[in-house]
Amino acid sequence: MGATGSFPVDLVLLGMVAAFLVLRLRGILGKRTGFERPPMPQQPPQAAPAASGPIIEGRAEPAPPPSKAAVIPDPASPAGQVLAAMRGIDRGFDPAGFLVGAERAFRMIVAGFAAGDRATLRKLLADDTYGAFEHAITARETAGHTQISEIKAIENMAIEAAALRGSVADVTVRIVSDQVSLTRDKNGVIVVGAEAVTEITDLWTFERDLRQPDPTWRLVAARSA
Repeated sequence: MGATGSFPVDLVLLGMVAAFLVLRLRGILGKRTGFERPPMPQQPPQAAPAASGPIIEGRAEPAPPPSKAAVIPDPASPAGQVLAAMRGIDRGFDPAGFLVGAERAFRMIVAGFAAGDRATLRKLLADDTYGAFEHAITARETAGHTQISEIKAIENMAIEAAALRGSVADVTVRIVSDQVSLTRDKNGVIVVGAEAVTEITDLWTFERDLRQPDPTWRLVAARSA
């Protein structure tokens, strides 16, 4: 390790790089909207959904609705017409079922990033998106930091936009969630975020080739709203 006298310059540089990557990932995983709630009592973690099949299938299968409110575009709107065209290519596609799967994927991706679960993220993310997540996880591990992300509630899931390029479909979902999100250093000190419950709004875009047998939609873009 290089040093000037006894001052650990390498550690300082490593800390600066880790801080930069954390800020970059806020653009991927969402940002605070300024509406924060006091800390909530600790709840026992819910069992993770079974991972025996694809997370987002978008097919008309019986499933519970998303946590709070699900919003699907009016059929006469531009997005609604594109969704109808998607169903013309894949008769099994169902916007309501897609939102159920999108919520499951959102929960698994947020939890997977916090835990550094590369295997789960690899299945749910497109190549470029996975590269950004994996790079940030590696930097966090190198710095000895720990990410804590707990989704307390999902207030709204809405299909914001839809696009179709040949048989390749993109669906953008607005996700409003209440989360506790923070990063601790190796001594347990909070370096990013807070223990307060914060409302976070994300826009996540999922993509799938509707003519391919694989029914899984993968995350290709994510930004804060």
